[in-house]
Amino acid sequence: MTSAFVYAAVRTPFGRFGGALAGVRPDDLAAVAIQGILSRVPALDPSSLGDVMWGCANQAGEDNRNVGRMGVLLAGLPVSVPATTVNRLCGSSLDAAMIGSRVIESGDADLVLTGGVESMTRAPWVLPKPSRAYPAEDLAAVSTALGWRLVNERMPPEWTVSLGAANELLSERFAISRERQDEFAARSHNLADAAWAAGFYAPWVVSVPGVELARDEGVRPGSTPEKLAALTPSFASEAEGGTITAGNASPLSDGASAVLLGSERALVGLDPLARIAGRGVAAVEPQLFGYAPVDAAGRALARAGISWSDVGAIELNEAFAVQSLACLDAWKVDPEIVNTKGGAIAIGHPLGASGGRILGTLVARLRESGERYGVAAICIGVGQALAVVLENAS
Repeated sequence: MTSAFVYAAVRTPFGRFGGALAGVRPDDLAAVAIQGILSRVPALDPSSLGDVMWGCANQAGEDNRNVGRMGVLLAGLPVSVPATTVNRLCGSSLDAAMIGSRVIESGDADLVLTGGVESMTRAPWVLPKPSRAYPAEDLAAVSTALGWRLVNERMPPEWTVSLGAANELLSERFAISRERQDEFAARSHNLADAAWAAGFYAPWVVSVPGVELARDEGVRPGSTPEKLAALTPSFASEAEGGTITAGNASPLSDGASAVLLGSERALVGLDPLARIAGRGVAAVEPQLFGYAPVDAAGRALARAGISWSDVGAIELNEAFAVQSLACLDAWKVDPEIVNTKGGAIAIGHPLGASGGRILGTLVARLRESGERYGVAAICIGVGQALAVVLENAS
């Protein structure tokens, strides 16, 4: 079996819910990311792509009907380039990269384009289809932007609590204080702001035509724990011990990301950036989804044949500060190697695009620092997580 390598990665700036990208369809955002990859690899013949694996969590509106294939067509790639859309909720684009790496390792293709997209702003409301015509009772429209909807009544109620309520359970279980969460969130904003100011993101963030958005819209420079402490808990009152606020959780977001994977034989005119050294997938009780990266990362490290002591960079998707801290505490890693360019609390979390973002960020960090190994990990609603180990190819 051959190895799978990352050759290029791009993403759009991530927009706030109802913000600068609100007017852009998700299939058009996907096309922007795909065109962005092609612009970074001018020697690439698009017809040589063996497949396109694309992530998207919603798929209830303009992103329906295989948005990966729609992005390929809208980006102007040859109609001979196939594409599929992967849905593992928040982990969709990381799953797409993992699947693509397996395709390359098996020899089925030498080049695979992966990525993902989400417009949480444009996610539609849906109506349940009545079992008979003209029902007498009211029907409620359900938002598809985030979380459970149209829940099967056979599901145990403890599994179907809101994402925020689930993470309040983690706060209680692991005694992670509001103060720690706010400190972590402020760090995310300030590191993201510093990374943008230093030009870290400029080489691989592509602009969206017709939109004036030069950087991630959710970053709040000058954030402090004291400012965040003034926010009201969102899922339980302070009297009830609520710790999660809009300030220490990732926001609803819009955006797209793309990662080009290839074998050593891939003819793209570029040297590989990093090797996919290990992959891990794990599952837990649905309400404990935020803790699932602990096991997923452990499995990825074992498959790479290394331990945490070998890891110099970690990109953990910050769905909530509390779940991020719970994972870091369990891993017993140096927090100073985690999300050093900011995380999802500041940058945003467009569900289907976040896995590609953390993978691309990890590649750039390894190239900048010269560290050999890095880990990208992401928690996933309904109790799952994914992780990838990268080895620096320089």
